Amino acid sequence: MEQAQEKRPTLRSLAEITGLGISTVSQALRDSPEISEETRKRVKLAALQAGYRPNRAGVRLRTGKTNVITVVLNPQDSGSGFFADFVFGISDGLAGTPYHLVVTPYSLEDPMAPIRYIVETGSADGVIFSRLQPDDPRVRFLSQHAIPFACHGRTDMGLAHPFYDFDNDRFGFEAVSQLARRGRRRLALLGPPPGLTYESHTYAGFERGLIANDCESVPIGSAHAESPLADVDELARRLCRQPNPPDGYICSNAAAAAALASSVAAEGFEIGKDFDVICKSLPELLHMLLPQMLFVPESFRAAGHSLARLVIAAINGEPVEQLQIVSFA
Repeated sequence: MEQAQEKRPTLRSLAEITGLGISTVSQALRDSPEISEETRKRVKLAALQAGYRPNRAGVRLRTGKTNVITVVLNPQDSGSGFFADFVFGISDGLAGTPYHLVVTPYSLEDPMAPIRYIVETGSADGVIFSRLQPDDPRVRFLSQHAIPFACHGRTDMGLAHPFYDFDNDRFGFEAVSQLARRGRRRLALLGPPPGLTYESHTYAGFERGLIANDCESVPIGSAHAESPLADVDELARRLCRQPNPPDGYICSNAAAAAALASSVAAEGFEIGKDFDVICKSLPELLHMLLPQMLFVPESFRAAGHSLARLVIAAINGEPVEQLQIVSFA
C-alpha cells in the first residue's frame, strides 16, 4: 500500500517533471490568471500524462470547495434517450475543468429530498436539475441558501436564475405548421405532464399554430406524453374509433409518439398516408424503425454541455442575466 501511494503523482513530482515550483504548478492546475496560458497548458499536459488526480479531501480543506457538480435527475427520464445524452453532455462540458460530476437520482414523490441533502451536507459546489415547475421550490431553496445552480427549463416565479431551455412554444407552433403543410387539419397534442413549465409553453405554441394554419384541436382528455404506454395505446385506439379521428398527432416524448403511431396503425391507418406523427428528438433506433415519423431536433447533449458551463459561471459569480439560454436546436 505504501509503495502504491509513493507512485501516485503529486504536486511535488509534477514540479520535478516540469522544472517549475510547486506553487506555480498548483496555480496552473487551478487556472490562475497569474500563470501564463502556455505554462498552464504545459502543466496540465504533464499532469494528464502522469495520471495526476488532486486529493479532493485536501482541496476541500484548503479551499472549502468540493470540486463536485451534482446533477439531480429522475431515472424515468431515460425513455426518450434524455438521461444518457444529458449526462454525456454535462460530462463533456466539465472536461478540462477541476469539477467532477456526481449523478443523483430522485423520486418524483419528493424532488426536494436530494436538494436538501446537498445543501445540508455541502456535498457539491453547484447543482443541475430538470423538470422545472412554474413555482419551483428547488429554485427558491437553492437561491435562499446561495447555492449555485443551473436548470434545464424555466420557472414563472419572478426569481431570476440560470437556465437552458428548449423553445417549446416554438416547437408547438412548428409541429402544427409541419403537419398543416402535409394537409393535416384535425390535430391531437399529447403534451408534457401537467404542472411543468414547458407544458404551458408547448400548449401556447400549439394554439398559435392552430390559428395560423386554420387547424382544429381534437381533445384527448387527461393523457399526456409520460402516461403509461398502455394508456397511450388505449387513447390512440379510442381516437381512431371516433367518427372524425385525428389525422395528425404531436407528442412531446419520442417513446409515447412511437407507441401512439403503432397503436393507430394497428387500427388500420397507414402512417404517412392516413395520418402523421411528429415529436421532439427522435432517437436513431426509433427513426430506423419508424422512418415516416416526423420530428423536431432537440439536442440533450447540447443542453447538458451548456448547463455545465452555466453552473460553473454561476459558481464564479457571473451575472444571472447572462446565464439564461432559450434554444431551438
